[in-house]
Amino acid sequence: MYALTKFLSIWIYPLGISIVLACLALFLLLRKRRRTGLVLLAFATVNLWVFSTAVVAEALVRSLERDWPDQAVEALPSADAVVVLGGSFSSGNGRYIYPDASGSVDRYWHAARIYLEGKAPIVIVSGGRSPHLTAGRTEAEMGSLFLQDLGVPSDAIILDKLSLSTRDHAIYLQQIVEDQGLESLMVVTSARHMRRSMETLQGLVPILIPVATDFTVTDNPGFTVRRYLPSASALSRSTTAIHELVGYWVYRFIGWA
Repeated sequence: MYALTKFLSIWIYPLGISIVLACLALFLLLRKRRRTGLVLLAFATVNLWVFSTAVVAEALVRSLERDWPDQAVEALPSADAVVVLGGSFSSGNGRYIYPDASGSVDRYWHAARIYLEGKAPIVIVSGGRSPHLTAGRTEAEMGSLFLQDLGVPSDAIILDKLSLSTRDHAIYLQQIVEDQGLESLMVVTSARHMRRSMETLQGLVPILIPVATDFTVTDNPGFTVRRYLPSASALSRSTTAIHELVGYWVYRFIGWA
């Protein structure tokens, strides 16, 4: 199911849609349906261009991040534990000795800040290993190593080594919450991921505190021609935002959020 979901999601992203449209356009051109084929090819090109611009990518990401404030750790309330939602580390299917981090590593960095500030005595690290990977540490295990490098002691870290999705976090964290008798929980994840996370984790504990990090856009980026030109980085950000937006509404439709 996990692999199927990942495969199907490719085709709702701008690159996937543009490839499908371009292939269909080529087919129509070969069948001598020139006008329809050229229209589809033009649409594929415009679609890819639009979502590859910084101005569109930032607007999409901003729609996800704007409701979650960037808070100083000192101003946060205390909680029984802080949970870091996975999505940042890889072990290279066992080839890497040390954690290989992505841009979402801010989640772990921020959780370490919270612990070291004394806001929570326990750090729960959540994240499993993708089904197609057969070796190496899980996301949670790699995250634990990183947290220890930042000064969090191993006996303060609890691992959820099974979760592969936001929905999984709600399922597998439940046992940890019950075993530890937790009443309040800080949720640390990327700002763009927070809305889906909070709605999915509702009911896990009586007090659920959102602590957003990994912000990627500013309110007033200013005008530059470059922001209207296509780039691979902007396409990646658009894709990430669309993944979150579609994921949120799918979760709402299924009843997970």
